[in-house]
Amino acid sequence: MLTVHHLGLSQSERIVWLCEELGIDYDLKLYQRRADDGFAPQEYKALHPMGIAPVVTDGDLVLGESAAICEYIAVKHGDGRLIPSPDSPDYAGHLFWFHFSNGTFMANSMMEVACLRAGAEPAAFAMDRKAKAWRLADERLATSPFFGGTELTLADIMMGFALTTMRVLADFPLDGYPNILAYLGRIGDRPAYQRAMARAEPGLAPKLT
Repeated sequence: MLTVHHLGLSQSERIVWLCEELGIDYDLKLYQRRADDGFAPQEYKALHPMGIAPVVTDGDLVLGESAAICEYIAVKHGDGRLIPSPDSPDYAGHLFWFHFSNGTFMANSMMEVACLRAGAEPAAFAMDRKAKAWRLADERLATSPFFGGTELTLADIMMGFALTTMRVLADFPLDGYPNILAYLGRIGDRPAYQRAMARAEPGLAPKLT
């Protein structure tokens, strides 16, 4: 049985949402962050050599890394759903945003969070890259209903956390990003997203505005 190990307020939220979108059977195990430093408890760190979220187990398999987990689940348990075929006009766009999410978008935000935790001012170049990334995301959604194209894909599963719950850790107002706001409204209306958030983050109102 596929088990999703979800650390509260973390990227493993994506995996819960993915499983709900695919409508597959999975077990969910919740872990709370430590009260003293806000990091993962030792029980979670022991799951994978990197000691970070997300982690899934599937029989004897232990797998980390958001994009790898998303692709594994979609192919292994979801019959390839939420991945456009190579001959689809959405394929290249899906690939870009699927990898852009953690490769660039989240990397900028994580640099900011690290600086804030250390009591330091984020570097100007990092904030400039963050601003460019948010503008690019808003421009994408001006011409496409989803990051993955005409339909929701794994690219949206990856980008969703960065646009929503990540802003709990580093507040970022969405004034001036009308297309992102409209997109989050569409995501918030999805029954699978609602189920995922209720299971993964009970008591937390999704940060959709």
